[in-house]
Amino acid sequence: MNKLKDPIISVSGVRGQVGISLDARTITQFAMAFGTFVRGKTVVIGRDSRTSSPMIRHAVLAGLISTGCRVIDVGLCPTPTVLIMAKHLNAAGSITITASHNPVEWNGIEFASESGKLMSQIERDELMGIFDKEDFSLAAWDKQGTLEKYQKATDYHLSQILNSDWLDVDIVRNAKLKVALDCGNGAGCVISPTLLRKLGCEVVEINCVLDGDFNRPAEPTPDALDDLCKKVLKTDADIGFAHDGDADRVVIVTESGRPLSGEWTMAFVTDFMLKKTNGDIVATVITSRMLDDIAARHGVSLHRTKIGVGWVVEKMHEVDAVIGGEGTGGVIYPTLNYTTDGMASIAAIIQYIAENESTVSELVDTMAKYEMCRKKVEIPSQEVATKLVDLVVSSYEEEYSSTTESVPHLDFTDGIKCIWNDRWINIRKSGTEPVIRVFSEAPSISEAEALCTRELERLQTLMKQINL
Repeated sequence: MNKLKDPIISVSGVRGQVGISLDARTITQFAMAFGTFVRGKTVVIGRDSRTSSPMIRHAVLAGLISTGCRVIDVGLCPTPTVLIMAKHLNAAGSITITASHNPVEWNGIEFASESGKLMSQIERDELMGIFDKEDFSLAAWDKQGTLEKYQKATDYHLSQILNSDWLDVDIVRNAKLKVALDCGNGAGCVISPTLLRKLGCEVVEINCVLDGDFNRPAEPTPDALDDLCKKVLKTDADIGFAHDGDADRVVIVTESGRPLSGEWTMAFVTDFMLKKTNGDIVATVITSRMLDDIAARHGVSLHRTKIGVGWVVEKMHEVDAVIGGEGTGGVIYPTLNYTTDGMASIAAIIQYIAENESTVSELVDTMAKYEMCRKKVEIPSQEVATKLVDLVVSSYEEEYSSTTESVPHLDFTDGIKCIWNDRWINIRKSGTEPVIRVFSEAPSISEAEALCTRELERLQTLMKQINL
């Protein structure tokens, strides 16, 4: 991966490679900006298990306390736990120390505003204005902030999930399922094994040690889950689950040891939830076409947004959606909180299996099949990425204005998405890594890969037009 000199600032927050593009000074300045943004009020903080997180924590504390904030530290726990605690404690904002699914050498901070709500675009612009101008409201010597610790954050989060209206704990317990769980040695270790046992499951743990060594890529893609797949088969488990570093996502391994992409998490949970309540769905432009089929089957509307949980949340509020999320394995449960919650997804999927009295493979067979291809091209900077995507847009507009072939619908919600009747392709710059992402979906893997290959060649050709 390229080494960036500057951190990546996105809808998710701030991320970078520790000691290269992210240091204590940058974090402290962002924390001072956030403390200024919340006007020195109460801020909840929490962290994941990365070895650099204690350093980031101290930098965050320095920034917040220097702006007069009352800081409540909920400790090492998943990102959704931090946010649900901010809601519970009626905080003016929260900072989660995590780089989520990024590699172990990365870290960062994610911001939320009042009561655990992800920040709106207006709020993000205000925060960045304070940071860019260094217009910090520093507290006087006798008005410095304070620090206190909250020890039972995961207990509260568990109680909220277990008391959810959509969950019937008795049904799940009676199913007596065996579950293999891979937390990737991340923050999920402190809550997901306990949740599964409270649901009456026999739990087989793998990578559930909080040692800061993820032992596999933090992003739980199918290629990263060989050990979990083998554990499912060896122990005859009914299902396998794998978290990312901060446990806001979860993905599935079938009882036959087949790893599923995060698209299936969103599909299963959406189908499950729409059987409990009626309402619209919100998902990003690159989430699988399976959701279109599910929406049609339940007679509800599907709304598409830019990539990023914040955009999904804004649209969910706008249309009063009952479920939302991304194809990464992150699903949003508005009855709990407006953020992706990997633990809630475990509970929902376990009940989905129990209610249907089916294996995971049988549930997969009930869904229409599409195949997705994901590629990425490393680029030297975000500036180059912007120029390259602009060239791709111009290339498509020129190509399809002069052809008599079947013209796709061009969607500019995020980068460019070309949509045909049975397939699509999206080209966009990443908000969290120095790459251009190319995603496609089609009825077969060969067709999806062909779409991606064609666009990678286009990107390589257009890259030569940019003065690096």
